[in-house]
Amino acid sequence: MTDSARQATRLDALGGRFDPWLLAVTCTLACVGVVMVGSSSIAIAEGLDVGPFYFLTRHIVFLAAGVGLAAWMMRTELKAIEQRSQWLLLACFVLLLLVFVPGVGKSVNGARRWLNLGISNFQAVEAVKLLFIVWLASYLKRFSEDLAATWSAMLKPIGVAVAMVGLLLLQPDFGSSSLILAVAAGMLVLGGVNMPRMFGPVLVLLPLLAVIAIAEPYRVARLTSFRNPWADPFNTGYQLTNALMAVGRGEWTGVGLGASVQKLSYLPEAHTDFIMAVIAEELGFVGVCLVIGLYVALAGRAFWIGLQCVEMRRHFAGYCAFGIALWMSLQSFVSIGVNLGLLPTKGLTLPLISSGGSSVLMTSMALGLLLRVSYELDRAQRQVARLRGEAQQVSTGVPAASQPLPVVTSKAAGEGRGTSRLRQRVEPVFGRTA
Repeated sequence: MTDSARQATRLDALGGRFDPWLLAVTCTLACVGVVMVGSSSIAIAEGLDVGPFYFLTRHIVFLAAGVGLAAWMMRTELKAIEQRSQWLLLACFVLLLLVFVPGVGKSVNGARRWLNLGISNFQAVEAVKLLFIVWLASYLKRFSEDLAATWSAMLKPIGVAVAMVGLLLLQPDFGSSSLILAVAAGMLVLGGVNMPRMFGPVLVLLPLLAVIAIAEPYRVARLTSFRNPWADPFNTGYQLTNALMAVGRGEWTGVGLGASVQKLSYLPEAHTDFIMAVIAEELGFVGVCLVIGLYVALAGRAFWIGLQCVEMRRHFAGYCAFGIALWMSLQSFVSIGVNLGLLPTKGLTLPLISSGGSSVLMTSMALGLLLRVSYELDRAQRQVARLRGEAQQVSTGVPAASQPLPVVTSKAAGEGRGTSRLRQRVEPVFGRTA
């Protein structure tokens, strides 16, 4: 066996570790979700005559399935995911079109957003969010240099996002449309897009979204009721007034777990879209701050992991982390803002906390992917540390415990152009190929 083969074998034997902070925050949010879904859904389940713990049982089943998907993602090499990124983009459009196929798509409350899977319904856009982020991360890695230099490289992902938004607006789903556009814009900025060029599409899309928002009477009613929900508390302002009453009753420490009054058939969708209002009523200002702090920690850790990946030239992993961080932070911000009366009503769930099978499954899968990113980052850092230690032993004349001298493969050497000679010799290079 050659020296380079022995060295590669030793490096491959090194494992990584999943980020403990990220894992702890994820598990805490999941536990909070189980407790609050159980507390907020009992009255609703009894009103539907399906048993008091129907929604809690359903949430736990979906969460268990989500843990399985997360474990699968945590064991999947990012390289294998990246190689299939083009197929993931195709899957996005297939899923968004399937909801319009008779017998496959299902309409609920006038919106055609669900796929009928027999045993349960699945909201297609939840999978599209993750698939689109993975595809865009791969695109940003492959065309990062062109992205800052040419119009076409910038307009292609924007065009893809606009095409998906067009299909979403036909369902209609204005909230998810805005979220996908915001995530796409954020990833493009983090990917190094030319900012002056970015202003052009933004100046076109923002007025267009405003026109779409006011084109439907029910969206106009949401905007007007948001400004003063008490003007029509039994019609357009019903949801927000009950949410605000729940928040007001909670005061500093809440009325106690399980003691909410607003969840007793007053607050609509108490276990899904308005679960944060129940948290505010039962756990008070302290509970709200705790939940917000958990989401801040989740997004902050994801951004930090993404930054570390990009610095090590693991661009695909870094952009995946950025995209998931933007998704979780923006969706939680909108959901919390709606519950607190800071934003107009939107049908976005609180990630990992709200009841909802599709959201729980795909959020768990996304966080499993994020944990895989942290694992491969830690593994790469260990490999670099091993190579640097060997190089230091060689440079000081200390025997390297019968270990061969670090060498660089032709691929790494080709990617290491522009770095110092010593760096080329002792550090593996991650990221784009030449």
